[in-house]
Amino acid sequence: MTSLHTTSVRRRRLGVVTAAAGLIATLFTAGPAAATPDPGDAATTRSGVSVGEQAEARAAIESGEIPGVDEIVHSSNIKHLANVPKDALKGLNTDLAFQGKYAYAGNYDGFRIFDISNPKKPRTVSQVLCPGSQNDISVSGNLLFLSTDSSRSDNSCASTTQPATEKSSWEGMKVFDISDKRHPKYVAAVETACGSHTHTIIPERKNVYVYVSSYSPNETFPDCQPPHDGISVIKVPRSAPEKSRIVNFPVLFPDGGNPGAPTNPGVSKTTGCHDITVLPSKDLAAGACMGDGLLFSIKDPENPKIIDRVQDNVNFAFWHSATFNQKADKVVFTDELGGGGAATCNDEIGPDRGADGIYDITGKGDHRKLVFRSYFKIDRPQADTEVCVAHNGSIIPVKGRDLMVQAWYQGGVSVWDFTNSSKPKEIAYFERGPVTLDEVTTAGPWSAYYYNGYIYSNDIEKGFDVLKLDDRRTDPAKKVRLKELNVQTQPDYFDR
Repeated sequence: MTSLHTTSVRRRRLGVVTAAAGLIATLFTAGPAAATPDPGDAATTRSGVSVGEQAEARAAIESGEIPGVDEIVHSSNIKHLANVPKDALKGLNTDLAFQGKYAYAGNYDGFRIFDISNPKKPRTVSQVLCPGSQNDISVSGNLLFLSTDSSRSDNSCASTTQPATEKSSWEGMKVFDISDKRHPKYVAAVETACGSHTHTIIPERKNVYVYVSSYSPNETFPDCQPPHDGISVIKVPRSAPEKSRIVNFPVLFPDGGNPGAPTNPGVSKTTGCHDITVLPSKDLAAGACMGDGLLFSIKDPENPKIIDRVQDNVNFAFWHSATFNQKADKVVFTDELGGGGAATCNDEIGPDRGADGIYDITGKGDHRKLVFRSYFKIDRPQADTEVCVAHNGSIIPVKGRDLMVQAWYQGGVSVWDFTNSSKPKEIAYFERGPVTLDEVTTAGPWSAYYYNGYIYSNDIEKGFDVLKLDDRRTDPAKKVRLKELNVQTQPDYFDR
């Protein structure tokens, strides 16, 4: 275990340290699979910082405006219980899923299973080497699902990188049997057009449906041809996962979606979806699809039906993910400005770009509409060397309140309240200082989720963190217990 320490609460205001707008960093290489940033905001690629910028960062550290290198700071209502560093899997840590006393952590090199029966002392149960960025992960019963979004020589866990221009290359979904947590067994693979950047499961009694999100087609890629304006729907029989197959490719953008630049400068052209969140209890889904936000019905999971579609061509660069509130009358969409490779939490970028967008859902049935209410962005300044971006988070289940915990890469973990859609506010946070002051680095929490009384975070570089949140506003959530949680398959927390 890593020794822990805390420091005084940091001074709060957005952006004493500034950065060039849209600064993009070259991401780390994770084993044989290269980490490729999402398209986000196309801008100048840069990994170094100037002497002047380094001096500004050091001055900000000395004044207490940002934490020191690797220094841990947090609000008084959060405790850092544990950290488990990387072990056999050296790639970037990615998403998380939960089941009973287990947490499943994705990594560009494979996945890791933790026993979290004692949250203060998480224990590694197994580590599976299976390279293929980004290894987005979900679980249902005895099945584990893993996304592969890098062109591979074949569908095995021993595959190597291979150009997408070669017809024999493979990308898509992998399925594992996890009935024996110590020895997961690879049981099925389904190739999908343009791979699987992320996926979302809709579990049923006999089958599991998988919505596969992928994008960025190219005429030179035999298995990823334009137009790519929909999602792959895979049907996985629980009793025979080896029979998994694609059952539909619904077109979500019959008009081609957001055209992006030059029509909408700074906005990503829509060529598919980045992430989809489903709320099965309400037969609803929300899609974050590059240049578009979607609300659609999943009453028939093989044939999703669009209800409403919105764009924000002023402040959103790349629609990244979506989260419903429990009552299903709001959606939080995140903007991955800079593609997950830029320092965007500063004065020059400001409070509206690279933020969460809060939308109310108005109306009924097929006449429901997404109505924008406000933006939320952390107001804690980050250094020029810190990649900071709105990323994956989950609802904290408290009746009568809309509360969320969210990862912000090197912006840390933020807990915030959007009960009033027009006046969101942060109520707790945890973060580490810059990894370095010498270059722009991608690090910090990829995902931060609330599960059975604790916050679990998968830090891209530092490993698996466990946090305890003690606050009268969030304490009622400790009574809510789940048997399984895939955050992109939102449960009805109170119908159990």
